Amino acid sequence: MSEPDLSFLDPAGRQPATAEHMPRPPASPPRTPGAPAEGLVAELRAYQAELENQNKVLRYSQTVAESAYERFETLFASVPLALMVVDDHDMVVQANSMAHRSFQPTERDRPLTALMPFVCPQDAARVREAFAQAQDLGHSEVKEVVFTISDTTRITGDLHIAHIEAPQTSGPPLSQFLCAVIDQGPLLAERQALQHSAETLQQRNEQIRASEKRLEAVINSALDAIICVDQHQRITVFNPTAAALFQCSASDALGSTLDRFLPDAAQALAFAQLTTQALLGEMTALTASGKELAVEVSVSFERHADGETTTVFARDLTGRKKAEAHRNELEAQLRESHKMQAVGTMAGGIAHDFNNILGAILGNVELAKADCATHAPGSPVLESLLEIDKAGRRARDLVRQILTFSRNEPPQRSAVSLAEVVHDTERLLRVTLPPAIELHMQLQAGLPPVLADATQVEQALLNLCTNAVHAIQGQGSERGSIHVEAATVQPDQRLSERLGLASIDYVALTVRDSGPGMDAATLERIFEPFFTTKPVGQGTGLGLAVVHGVMRTHEGGVDVQSTPGQGSRFTLYFPVATSATTAAPANPAPQAPPLATEAAAPAPAAPSSSTPAKKHHVMYVDDDQALVFLVQRLLRRRGYEVSGFTDPHEATAALRAAPQRYDLLVTDYNMPGFCGVDLVREARLIRPDLPVALASGYVTAEIEQAALAEGAQALIHKPNDVEELCATVQRLIVGHDPA
Repeated sequence: MSEPDLSFLDPAGRQPATAEHMPRPPASPPRTPGAPAEGLVAELRAYQAELENQNKVLRYSQTVAESAYERFETLFASVPLALMVVDDHDMVVQANSMAHRSFQPTERDRPLTALMPFVCPQDAARVREAFAQAQDLGHSEVKEVVFTISDTTRITGDLHIAHIEAPQTSGPPLSQFLCAVIDQGPLLAERQALQHSAETLQQRNEQIRASEKRLEAVINSALDAIICVDQHQRITVFNPTAAALFQCSASDALGSTLDRFLPDAAQALAFAQLTTQALLGEMTALTASGKELAVEVSVSFERHADGETTTVFARDLTGRKKAEAHRNELEAQLRESHKMQAVGTMAGGIAHDFNNILGAILGNVELAKADCATHAPGSPVLESLLEIDKAGRRARDLVRQILTFSRNEPPQRSAVSLAEVVHDTERLLRVTLPPAIELHMQLQAGLPPVLADATQVEQALLNLCTNAVHAIQGQGSERGSIHVEAATVQPDQRLSERLGLASIDYVALTVRDSGPGMDAATLERIFEPFFTTKPVGQGTGLGLAVVHGVMRTHEGGVDVQSTPGQGSRFTLYFPVATSATTAAPANPAPQAPPLATEAAAPAPAAPSSSTPAKKHHVMYVDDDQALVFLVQRLLRRRGYEVSGFTDPHEATAALRAAPQRYDLLVTDYNMPGFCGVDLVREARLIRPDLPVALASGYVTAEIEQAALAEGAQALIHKPNDVEELCATVQRLIVGHDPA
């Protein structure tokens, strides 16, 4: 095997002396025939000296060549690169220890006899092309070639190829390739680590940018005004909510000081040395135009290398304050409603007992008047009885007003023409109005019918107009005006919530006067029963309470607007009657004949002088002893036999003991520990054909339906006239008399 030409490894370009470079011995000097022997000897000695010098040079050259070869071998063996010499047939002619360690790390691995078997198939074409290029150009290189060492081991390196020619003693030099494999594994690992680090850094940068975008989106979409200021209290961030709240664009606000919008908050930034967050509470802010706003302010302090940043959060309290005011208004309305309901319940209870007292007074007056029939018409006794009767009837009307206010059941409503009711009331008002007070009517043409009770609507309108007259007269001036207006409206949401109105059409009936008006304290109490600003003896204080009760039972509302010195305005909202309510009654009665009440025309009463041919027996039950005594006296004078009971249990026992003895049962509805409907039920069980009547001073739809369901034939309102009571008794007895 010939040695490769490694002259490129010798920096001095020194090569060992070869035979052709060896100094030739000097030519023997020509001999002169006949020269003396001494000259020949001298020439021989000179030639010998020259040969010795040439031998010295030859030995030196050989030493240098051997030294250079040793250096090459040392360098080839110890260089930290995989070096190998490959011939034209891919045979590894020579390889250093690094190459053997890299390509044959264990004895079980394939020997390093050829280079191409180690090259990965994907890189084989590039490597062959590199060898061809080195053949032509003298050198070439291939980047990142994968060498397969074993099933689990691979080397990735750069292959450097140099073409060399190894001289031979005879023949042309051999073509060989010096190959150096530079392992790129650590560099690739470092490169991959750097790439991974760069990717991680890029991801973090993207996350930071995304976080900044999210933060910007949160700031821009926040419902609170967000303002960031630097250590000099200069605004650096001004979100859109702040721009809308303070009515200032962000470009105009940036760079200005915080006290431009929050004068008080700028002083509170001194807390930055004490805490990282602070709630400053409610403050007064200023818009760009100088308008004051109520805001709630909190601040957050941040310290960083460039200084300090303060973030101010301002929340607009305008909507909250409006909501609180609206809630307080609704709460006051709810308290007023509860108070009116409680007063109504109390009034109903008082009216029940008061009706019994009035019934006894009026009944005894009628008896006394009958006893005084023999007196002269102008006698003082009869005159006193007439005054007592007049006062009692006024008291009865007052109780009926109280009951109108306190009733919670819906009235018997139907489709009513409000224009006709107003015109009927107008005729009555023009007769009673003082001459100096003008009455103006302005009704919208084509008003739709309303779902109402015509009598109660007329009563409410009369009460409002009467109050207006008293208000005008109470201001010391007899002149004034009252305007009555009616129009179809649909209340807005705020008015509907305040008055509890539904989202339907209403007819608004307005009564406004030119009186002195009312202050806020009076407005809060105008619907309270018995509250009045009139002098003693000129009013009961029930007029507006009755109006309130009428509108509540009509599922409407009453709105009051009044200012001292500018008169008052009352607006009644009546729901418009729809086609469904027009076709059917507002409160259909059960499918049974209605009860007879005192509102119905009673049958003519029997003359007091006439006595029935047969004495009919009436059982009267009431917890008021005075009323029982009165009814006994009244009916006995008209020829009836009367058994009075104040205990419903005793009355039940008496009826059970002799069912056929009685021709009529009249019982009170409300008695302590007992209900008149229960007594009606027991009486119908004991004797089904017995006529039964129920008496009450506080008649509701529930009472009427319960009495009808149990078989009562009449419902008597207390206190009623003596003639009406006697006529009802006569009608029920005659209607069930077999004769």
